[in-house]
Amino acid sequence: MESWDEDGVRGRLRQMAAADPGRERFGADTHRYALAPALPEAKIRAFEDAHGVELPAEYRSFVAQVGDGPAGPAHGLMPLTVPRAEAGEEWAVDDEWAEDRLPGRLAEPFPLTSPRPGRIGAPADALTRGTLMLAEGGCGMYVRLVLNGPRAGEIWQIDVDWAGFVPVSPGFRAWYTDWLRRE
Repeated sequence: MESWDEDGVRGRLRQMAAADPGRERFGADTHRYALAPALPEAKIRAFEDAHGVELPAEYRSFVAQVGDGPAGPAHGLMPLTVPRAEAGEEWAVDDEWAEDRLPGRLAEPFPLTSPRPGRIGAPADALTRGTLMLAEGGCGMYVRLVLNGPRAGEIWQIDVDWAGFVPVSPGFRAWYTDWLRRE
């Protein structure tokens, strides 16, 4: 299993919070630089079994060793197994989260073999099967983790109105640690 330095991540989050007391950094007002407890192995395994998937090692180890969101890029990481505490406040992100957890959706093949830049004419639902929504970037943009196929483990961003569906990071660790390093 991939290993994370939980104390290092949490320490860096404390530094980030101290440097941004007004939560002016994008997304800080949502995630508040806080991490929920890590998930027990049994909960992660139950999620994988229920959805017929194996989570990519970098992400799986993060939720097992560090925390189950929310501190992270964009408006923060979405929790893996239960809705956000704020769910029900009419955020589209909560609908997206729930859609991912429909039976069989995560286990479906990821339909793209190459990026699809530019405006997307097809419904986004057809393109996001086989991916897990990690974060919401605002204005209908979502960051997704590819779960299966040749692109498994990659982080892609979908913006159906302007930028399309394109890779933004080779994996969860690079994506998350890049965010931790930014000031």
